Amino acid sequence: MTSEDVDPDADAPAVRRLDPATVDRIAAGEVVTRPARVVGELIDNALDADASRVEVAVAGDGTDRVRVADDGHGMTRADARRAVERHATSKLAPGGDPVGVDSLGFRGEALAAIADAARLELVTSDGGALGTRIVAGGTAKSADSGGKQPAVSDAGRARGTTVVVEDLFATRPARRESLAGAAAEFARISSLVADYALANPAVAFALDHDGSRTLSTSGSGITDALLGVYDRETASRSTALDASAEIDLGGGDGAVSVAVTGVLAYPSVTRASRDHVRASVNRRPVRTDRLSAAVRAGYGRLLPDGREPVAAIDVSLPPARVDPNVHPAKREVGLRDGDAVADVVEAAVSDALTGADLRRRAEIETGIDSALEPVGDDDGARSAAFADADPIGAFRDLYLLVEAGDELLVIDGHAAHERVNYERLSRAFDGEPVSTASIDPPVTLSLSADEAAAAAAHDDALDALGFETEPFGGDTVRLRSVPAPFGRPLDGDGFREALAALSGGETPRDAREALLADLACHPSLKRGDIEDLSPDEQRTLLDRLGECERPYACPHGRPTVLAVGEATFAAAFGRDR
Repeated sequence: MTSEDVDPDADAPAVRRLDPATVDRIAAGEVVTRPARVVGELIDNALDADASRVEVAVAGDGTDRVRVADDGHGMTRADARRAVERHATSKLAPGGDPVGVDSLGFRGEALAAIADAARLELVTSDGGALGTRIVAGGTAKSADSGGKQPAVSDAGRARGTTVVVEDLFATRPARRESLAGAAAEFARISSLVADYALANPAVAFALDHDGSRTLSTSGSGITDALLGVYDRETASRSTALDASAEIDLGGGDGAVSVAVTGVLAYPSVTRASRDHVRASVNRRPVRTDRLSAAVRAGYGRLLPDGREPVAAIDVSLPPARVDPNVHPAKREVGLRDGDAVADVVEAAVSDALTGADLRRRAEIETGIDSALEPVGDDDGARSAAFADADPIGAFRDLYLLVEAGDELLVIDGHAAHERVNYERLSRAFDGEPVSTASIDPPVTLSLSADEAAAAAAHDDALDALGFETEPFGGDTVRLRSVPAPFGRPLDGDGFREALAALSGGETPRDAREALLADLACHPSLKRGDIEDLSPDEQRTLLDRLGECERPYACPHGRPTVLAVGEATFAAAFGRDR
């Protein structure tokens, strides 16, 4: 789409054909695997052109149409012609080394690969009186590119570049059939654009889907970027991160400067999945377990058990210390000083949170009656598992003591309730309605672009679980009802966890199992609740546990019931019986 700053020699082209040796070194090949890859490649080019604004528009799942427009420095006609050729780039000098390159789209073959799989229209201007329109590729539906040779014509455009990609994979039905549903593919695009927006907070980003704006950032800083990607509550409960350090390379090789910038949501703003820890290296969004783990380590014990932070960090390193060619999709990079960089990130996060105001806000009362209301058979029939067992008391505000024949059963009230809730929620997916509770007044939730896309992708599953929502303008929804297994309703955080779990599994079944385990925990009895139960309520909890297919372990694998036989007591007290 665009190029680096042009060479000092005005006659030298900005876009050059790579020599065969360099082509071999970068292992050039097919780069288009799904619509999100198209969007990523075009954003890379826009950022390399020093764009201050990038606008992305997607129709459906992205195979019908993707449009990416920027206000970067654009291209001359000669450069535009070469830009759609394979192995032509503005981002490597002749004979240049791809290790140490400081651009994002270093491969230089993205436009050609896209044109090979779709119809591509490029309109660009370097600010001159006349711009250039290139049509390349062409599909069964649209073959106006003049065969294999790109069609070139005049065009009017302000400085910058617009690329429109249509009919992606139209001539490759197997590739199209391998894609997920439209909502899921757009969710990938939404998440990717959010990654870029947070990694490049000085650039304004906009994302439209089927004519509706789903994400918008102003380009005025990291806090505003967090606001655009998430919501006002998350942005208002965050602190900016700006730190630097020197890494000693040892052996007399000197030191490397490392800068860590970004934004950290307070520990009171958390999510169930790790997807909300976003990392970038030199403004390139990457997936790196090492840096993500360093961010979480920086939060330390400030995070509640089982919760993950919301954070976005960028690590700036000399390009020579970064290898961007370790992953075909450029979503991973090699760091020559990985462990030392991770240590810098952890320390920077810890220091930033130490100086932040981390006071937790009081929970908002929603008016939901949270008393325990038994859910089960109307006739009150007891299951065989605990038919002859009788509750006799509670211990330490958590354990239910039960007499069962010659044994004393000690039941973890929270784990037992989790098992009951888990199986009731599981049955919701098999057509058995789950108990719900209405919220009056409804709770208003501002969803991030990722969450809104996930809500659309998994609408049927959310409905089956008992979440009733209605649009409330933009990415805001009103939550009218929530699952209430065993009579204890979830809250808004449960809805967010449902979205995260449904989006995070490697397979739909994995996602469902993770979701149900998380949802089952939220409304379950906590320490202090057991002693407040009446004898009838203790009895009901025992009955519901007995109805479960696997009553002796919670969804996370912990035991629910321990048994101590009468003989054990007799032996300890020196009795025959």
